[in-house]
Parts: sequence; structure tokens; C-alpha cells
Amino acid sequence: MTTETIPAPPAAIDGTSALPAAPARRASWVRSVCRNPAVAIGGFVLLLLVAMAVFAPYITYADPEAVAPVHRKQGPCAMFWFGTDILGRDIFSRVVFGARISLIVGSSVALLACAAGLVVGGVAGYFRWADNVLMRIMDGMMAIPSILLAIAMIALSHAGVWSVVIAITITEIPRVARFVRGNVLTIRGQLFIEAAVASGTRPARILARHVFPNLVSPLAVQATFICAAAILLEAALSFLGAGIPPNIPSWGNIMAEGRGIWQTSPHTVLFPALFLTATVLSMNVLGDGVRDFLDPQMNRRD
Repeated sequence: MTTETIPAPPAAIDGTSALPAAPARRASWVRSVCRNPAVAIGGFVLLLLVAMAVFAPYITYADPEAVAPVHRKQGPCAMFWFGTDILGRDIFSRVVFGARISLIVGSSVALLACAAGLVVGGVAGYFRWADNVLMRIMDGMMAIPSILLAIAMIALSHAGVWSVVIAITITEIPRVARFVRGNVLTIRGQLFIEAAVASGTRPARILARHVFPNLVSPLAVQATFICAAAILLEAALSFLGAGIPPNIPSWGNIMAEGRGIWQTSPHTVLFPALFLTATVLSMNVLGDGVRDFLDPQMNRRD
């Protein structure tokens, strides 16, 4: 008596599931968001701020630089939602347009600092001969307070948005480089790296194809915190008069111009401070959520 063998489906032969993987990934993402609703709130607030910055000309009803002395120091009302400053400029329009400066500075600093720190930290972590030289330079830069180093860099160039971006980027590179170096040292001891070295693969190819791709997830989380720190530092520099030129509306400039009349007109400082706080808080919350979502141990708990 012979028995007929039923052939296995192709999906079972190669070890993959016949069901599509997209619904499973989508369900896992939904569970992660439901488990941590602060991520959804932070992402939603950040999305609103980005939309506000992009569509600023269509949201505002007044020129942010238009001076109207007859309306100076007016409180929030139907005509001026956030009131006016000491020169009669509409604070709502200035706050909305100020979101552009903060988001441009934060995102630019995050991208440039992560790119430069990835190269410096990757080289220092993989090549032992370069570790002592590069890391001692980074340690020397970290010994100087960030705001002082940024002020010194801006003083060497003309004031402008990109001067501030470059100055803040230089202060953030050492932190990214140390973060990347620590991860590269961990990855370097893995078996697949040793196998690549034993097969004669060039170091540059190992870094590009095996080391750097494994740094994308942790570096993406680190970028959110760098962006938040850069926005705070830009506001501090503008508040001190060493950042964005005063004629450009930014949250730091708005608070700096209103500090002299804070006691009689608190709205001149309150509203830009609230938007600055909301932006930094939403980025930090979103970064924590992305870190938990990309953590394999957190995903195993589902």
C-alpha cells in the first residue's frame, strides 16, 4: 500500500509565511502606538507645527515685520489674537513665521551633525590608530560649553540663519561621534564583521555595507534629541542677541524683544515660549517612542 505525499506549498518550502507580512507589521505598529499614546500625541503636535510653518503665509493675517505704533503693546483680542509687541507688530504672525526658523535650524543641525558624527565616530570606532586622535579632539570640543562655542563661531562670521546652523552643528558633532563610536565598537566584535575581515573585504566596504546600516535606527532616535537641543540653543542665542538677526522673526528674538515689557505685557513672551516648549516636548516624546518601537525587547512583549 502506497501513501501519496502531499507537496508542501512554496511558501512553506523556503520558510516564509504564505500570509502577507504588511498586515502583521501594521498591527504591530498599531499596538505599539496604543501602548504608548504619547508617541501619537507628540507626532501629531509636531505635524501641526510643521504644517503651520509650511502654510504660514496662508494662516497669518498680517505682515510679521509691519510696524504699527498706534497698536503697540495691545493684549490678545479679536483683532490681534496674541496681542502686539512694543512696536505694534502682530505677535501671532511673528510666532507662526518663527516656527520656520526653528524647524529649519533644528532639522538642518540634526542632519549635518548626524552625517559628520557618523563619519568621525565610524572611523574612530573601527580604526584603532585614529581613535585616540579623533576622540581627543572631540573631548576638547566637549570641554567648552556649547553656547560659548556657538557664540564664538558666530562671532567669526556674519550673522545669519546658516551661520547659526553651522555653529550649532559644530557643537553637536562631538556628542554624535561618541555615540556612534560606542555602537561601532559593539558591532565590530560581531561574527559577521570578523567573517567579512577574514574574507578580505576592504574596511571602507565593511563600514558602508555592514556597520553604517546597523546604525540607522539608533542614529534616527538620536537625531530627534539633537533637533530639540538645536532649537533650544538657537532660541537661547537669539535671546542673547548672538543668533538670528533681529529683523528675522524667531521665537528667541520675540522673547528677547518682549523681556523689557514682561511685567506689563506678559503675552509678548508667553506665546513664543509656549510654542517653543510644545515643539521641544513633542520631539523628545516622539524620540522616546521611536526608541521603544525600534527596541527588539519592547517588541517581544507584544
